[in-house]
Amino acid sequence: MSDPRTALVAAGYDAMIDTWETWKAQITEDPRAEWCDELAWRLPDGADVVELGCGGGTTETALLAARFRLTGVDLSAEQLRRARQRVPGAEYVHADLTTLELEPRSLDAVAAFYAFNHVPRDLLAGVFGRIHGWLRPGGLFLASLGASAVPGWTGDFLGAPTYFSGFEPETNRRLLAEAGFERVRDEVVAIREPEGEAAFHWVLERA
Repeated sequence: MSDPRTALVAAGYDAMIDTWETWKAQITEDPRAEWCDELAWRLPDGADVVELGCGGGTTETALLAARFRLTGVDLSAEQLRRARQRVPGAEYVHADLTTLELEPRSLDAVAAFYAFNHVPRDLLAGVFGRIHGWLRPGGLFLASLGASAVPGWTGDFLGAPTYFSGFEPETNRRLLAEAGFERVRDEVVAIREPEGEAAFHWVLERA
């Protein structure tokens, strides 16, 4: 990991994993299961899928691994250790999604649940372009993106330092279109975190 901003995120999740899992369990009104189902029904069994920022073995990771050839990618070594234990049916790669390189046109779908709000926004255009290149024609990209303008924030999150960044939805849409994607579904959805409401820009895009 050459970017100190993403290295900070990796170290933070390694340090606070137990606290984060307790915090995550208190979130309500989270649409991630609905969007995961939306992606899954559009794919044939056995499709080649990558989950970016897969975390420690979520319900969505298990669902995707049960039906598809899933590779989970995360920059936190501790998250991946838990994912391997909880969802052994997937392959896993310890990597930073901002520098990950995969074979062109090798995937049917890429999914990312609450990972892109940790990606420095100056890197988003390049990442979207690489994801488009990994997908076969008609392949799908599902992601929850930031929904507000955050040039870059570094600070304490659940007892460990981390980094957040993002654009407003209008900019996200422009960057996705410039990367070559076609919009399938696009919504800003608010969830309720323990500290209060937080909005995310959910997108399902076709290559």
